[in-house]
Amino acid sequence: MAAAAERTFGRVTSRTGERILGMLAAAALAISTFLSLVVAPPDAVQGDVQRLMYIHVPAAWLAYLSFLVVFVASIAYLRTKKARWDRLAGASAEIGVMFTALAIVLGALWGKPIWGTWWTWDPRLTTTALLWLLYASYLLLRSAVPEPHRQAAFGAVVGIVGFADVPIVFMSIRWWRSLHPAVMNPGRLSISSEMLVALIIALAAFTLLYVCLLLLRAHVEESRRRLEEAKQALGLYAWKGG
Repeated sequence: MAAAAERTFGRVTSRTGERILGMLAAAALAISTFLSLVVAPPDAVQGDVQRLMYIHVPAAWLAYLSFLVVFVASIAYLRTKKARWDRLAGASAEIGVMFTALAIVLGALWGKPIWGTWWTWDPRLTTTALLWLLYASYLLLRSAVPEPHRQAAFGAVVGIVGFADVPIVFMSIRWWRSLHPAVMNPGRLSISSEMLVALIIALAAFTLLYVCLLLLRAHVEESRRRLEEAKQALGLYAWKGG
C-alpha cells in the first residue's frame, strides 16, 4: 500500500500531474464563478454583497488547511529530520498567510455594508488576526535564521504551537457571543440549497488551487536548494583548485 501511495504521489507531483491539476483547478474555479454569480440567488437580507462568501469562506478554509499541513509537516520534521518536511511546512505557511490575509480583507469588505464598520474586535476577527500574526512571525523567524537545521527546528516548534489558534478561530463563534454568522448551524442550514452547492464547489476549487500552489512552491524551493548546493560545490572546487 505504501508503495502504491508513493507511486500515486509521484504521478501527481510530476510535470504532467501538475499540468492536469492546474487544468482541473482552472475548470473548477470557472464553474465556481458561474455558480456563485449566476446560479446562486442573492441573500434575502444582505443582497449581492453576500456573494463574497464564495471567496471569503474558501479563503478561510485554505488558511486552516495550510496551517494543518504546517502542523503535520513540522511534527514529521522533528521526528525524521528530513528537509523535505521543512520545505513543505514553509511552502504551506506562505500560502496560509496569503489566504488568511485575503479572508481578513474580504471580511472587512463584507462587514462594512452589513455591520457599518470595516473592523470590530469580534472574537472570530480577533483570533483570525492573531492567527495571521503567528504565522507571519513564523515566516519572519525562518528568514532570520540562516543555518538550515536551526531554521527548520525553530520553525517546526512555532508551526506546531501556532496551530493551537486554528481550533480557537473555528470555535470562536460558538464559544463567545459573536457578530460573525455561522454558515452551518447544528440541525439546520442557514443558506439555501443553491448557495450550499455553489459554496461546496468553491471549497473544492480552492482546495485544488491550494494543491497546485503548494506543489509549485515546493518545486521552487527544491530548485533553490539544488542551486545553493551547486554554488557551494563550485566554491569548494575553486578553493581547492586555488
